[in-house]
Amino acid sequence: MSQHGLQTSSASHLEALISKHHALENKIHKEEKRPLPSDTVLRNLKLKKLHIKEELERIKQAS
Repeated sequence: MSQHGLQTSSASHLEALISKHHALENKIHKEEKRPLPSDTVLRNLKLKKLHIKEELERIKQAS
């Protein structure tokens, strides 16, 4: 694969991660606004969000 292909693939992956991160933020916000938010759901969503954030940081450090 060419260098340009790698950059395009990395950019697409980065955009997908950012999109997932924002979607999780929205889900967390919605869950927190429910009358009886689920601690389990919130914990799972926040854990997924953290994993995505860590992956984004690894990508930024590698570039």
